Formats: sequence, C-alpha cells, structure tokens
Amino acid sequence: MKNEKMSAKRVIHRYVNGVLSTVQDEIVTEFPLTIFVNDEEFATMVCTPIHFEEMVIGFLASEGVIRFRDDIKTLTIDESRGYAYISLHSKMTTSQQLHSKRFIGSCCGKSRQFYFHNDARTAKTSTATTTITPSQCSNLMKQMQDESIVFQETGGVHNAALCTPVELIVSRTDIGRHNALDKLYGHSLINRIPVRDKVIVFSGRISSEVLLKAAKIGVGIVLSKSAPTDLALKLAEDLNITAVGFIRGDSFNVYSHPERIVQK
Repeated sequence: MKNEKMSAKRVIHRYVNGVLSTVQDEIVTEFPLTIFVNDEEFATMVCTPIHFEEMVIGFLASEGVIRFRDDIKTLTIDESRGYAYISLHSKMTTSQQLHSKRFIGSCCGKSRQFYFHNDARTAKTSTATTTITPSQCSNLMKQMQDESIVFQETGGVHNAALCTPVELIVSRTDIGRHNALDKLYGHSLINRIPVRDKVIVFSGRISSEVLLKAAKIGVGIVLSKSAPTDLALKLAEDLNITAVGFIRGDSFNVYSHPERIVQK
C-alpha cells in the first residue's frame, strides 16, 4: 500500500492528440532532511519522506560514520522541522572534509580507480559465492516493478530491493537513487540481515556511485533495468561484483563477473 506522504495530488493541464484538458495528477513528494551528528550539522538529504530512520542509518554506515546500528546512542527524527538528530556512543572518527576529497587508489596492478576518500575506506571487495539463474534475474526485476506503486502513479522515483536469488526481502522507494539504497542498507543493519549472499535489484542506471553503494552494503550481485557506466564496470571488476543491466523481460546484459550467472 502506498504511503500518503510519498506523493500529492495536483491539478494540471494535459495535452493529448491535439486536445488540452484539466486533470488531477499524482506528483511525487520531495523533502529536505538535515542530519546532525553529535550536535554538529553533517549533511542535508533531499528525499522521499518515508523510512527516515533506515535512510539515516544506511547513509551514516555508507559514509563510514558507523558500522552497526548499536554504534548509535540515540536517533530522533523531527519531521515537522526536517531534522534528524543522532548521538553516537563515541566521537565521530571521520572528518567531514574527507567527504569531498578525491582519493586515487591503485588496486594491486589493476586499473587505477577514482574514489572519494571515504569510499576507499568503506567499499568492500565482495567475497560472495552466491549464484543466480537467468530466469531468477528476470523474476526479481518483475517482483520489484510490480510492487512499485509510487513509480506507476508518478514516474518520479527510483526503486531498489534487497533479495535472495529466489524472492524479494524488502523494497524501498525514493526520489534519490542513493537514498533508496541507503534505506536498504539501514533496513539490513536494523534487522541484522546478513547481506553477503543477497542480491540488489535496482530501477536506475548503474553509475559508479551506485556500484560503490552496493559494495558498501556488501552484496555481490547488482541487477538493473537500465545501463551501466564505464567507471561503474571498472569498479565492479575490481570489487568482484556481478553487474547485470538492461533487464527487460527475458533478456539482459552481464557486464562483469559472469560466473555468478548460471544455467540450471
């Protein structure tokens, strides 16, 4: 069921086949949430206003501020003001300046890749041995799309799902593709879900940032209905992640580490 906060109705003028008409349309909601960590402003996220706690926890974990949910002493969301207040059990160990500094890493003779400094600290090389069949890839994408009610009504959000090879565990929606992945990460941390053997299914393009988010979460397979970028695939090769794109019905492309896609 769709949450009412995720979209709003608006009267618009629609032009179809030479005729203008007035109709009521469904518009996706956009909401700024400013995060304070240990009383210091840390970041402002523009997001879909649902699953705030999961998003904040996933974001802080992906930035290397926390490793586990238990690293947080208190977490308070003030929706009326658009603030999230987080108190950690210890001092924040990452410098906010490092979030915008580029780090050029060399991967033991592999291609040189460009990371943000915190990405180099938190991105994990996958050790997953999970395999998935072609039909399972198609079925998981269909399951996620069938549940994407807000996208069906507005066309203005990204969807992401955490799955086993055979079924969808949880799906999340957001106007920001990174936010949708952070919500999955936060959900897995809150509920202590092991992720190494899981699969991420994603509605958007596999950019380098999306690939790094998946690496930080810890999965070994990323399935998308859209295209990858060249840098994302270089990262996927280095981080041992299977990237699958353009999943449309019973067809798709495997771009990296194809050994995880098996015929049974």
